[in-house]
Amino acid sequence: MSRLRWTTAGESHGAALVGVLEGLPAGLALDLARVDAELARRQGGHGRGGRMKIESDRIELLSGMRAGRTLGSPLAFTIHNRDATIERLPVPTNPRPGHADLAGCQKYGERDPRAVLERASARETAARVALGALARQLLERFEIEIFACVRELGGVACSDEACERALALPAQERLALRAASPFYALDPQADLRRRAAVDAAREAGDSLGGIFEVRAFGLPPGLGSYQNPAERLTARLGAALFSIPAIKGVEFGVGFEAARLPGSRMHDAILGAPEGDGPAGGRYRRETNRSGGLEGGLSTGEPLVVRAAMKPIPTLRQGTRTVDFVTLEPVSATYQRSDVTSVPAASVVGEAVVALELCAAFLAKFGGDALAEVEAAWGSWRERSSTV
Repeated sequence: MSRLRWTTAGESHGAALVGVLEGLPAGLALDLARVDAELARRQGGHGRGGRMKIESDRIELLSGMRAGRTLGSPLAFTIHNRDATIERLPVPTNPRPGHADLAGCQKYGERDPRAVLERASARETAARVALGALARQLLERFEIEIFACVRELGGVACSDEACERALALPAQERLALRAASPFYALDPQADLRRRAAVDAAREAGDSLGGIFEVRAFGLPPGLGSYQNPAERLTARLGAALFSIPAIKGVEFGVGFEAARLPGSRMHDAILGAPEGDGPAGGRYRRETNRSGGLEGGLSTGEPLVVRAAMKPIPTLRQGTRTVDFVTLEPVSATYQRSDVTSVPAASVVGEAVVALELCAAFLAKFGGDALAEVEAAWGSWRERSSTV
């Protein structure tokens, strides 16, 4: 068994994006159409820009499968870019605030920001969505579901009551409700106000940020580790979400509100589940889930609840103040095209990176070279969990 590892390569306007996923067990059936469906979902959402009208993302699998099942060897794929025109565009003469342009040029001693912006672009996240769509299919074999939704956009928040009611629905109903939303949210009334906010920002040449939430249902307790700080599941999930471009905040459970609550109102009381109706058939359950399904760097078995805050996209049609690379004279930042908001797309990326980290943690505990070995380890653990 090898540890789950992944990497991406490629530039925003290069020939293609590349993804490699290593460590999935042999014998896992994978539905590649589902990967393409996730790529299409990443391209959607009200407020996206012109690039999404050009691209039609699909993966081309290069290795790692035979007859629809994994071989245990690395899965490699490409996502071809239709728009590969960067060299035909004018060289930007100024760095854009909010992007990696200036710091990247200073890092590499460049004055052409294309050397930076092509890789720093959020276009790279398409490869991560594909990787996560592959990894989550292993988790689903063990009835683990990952679900994201937008909770706030442009200052317009979903009703907590509407969201919690929707999140309690059966999975297919919840998915249908989200699919009907132009913002991948669960509160249709708030969507009306969000649409007005996005349309007003587009008219003004401005952009909007927001907050999305990722939940994971069916996790067994004990994924992650407290032995090594870097292996704490909290740290790994936080790092994964912060690696998404434009993410500025991550919180679990009640998040920053935990700092304002006394301990007597914060911690999740442990109750007995003598009939084995606790998480994963265990003998315990929690009265609340303010911790968001994580304690001591480990999953508790309660639903994982994590939220990420995304800043507004920094490429503005109205322009932002910067200076010319050569003269240092004040100018308006170069504008080519951009989204008004991509918070819905970021929620899809959030699902993907959470899936990758949870799959890695799951295989670290139950992994084997072949799917049958993973299933055997899982079954053995389920039996043992009813006695602890």
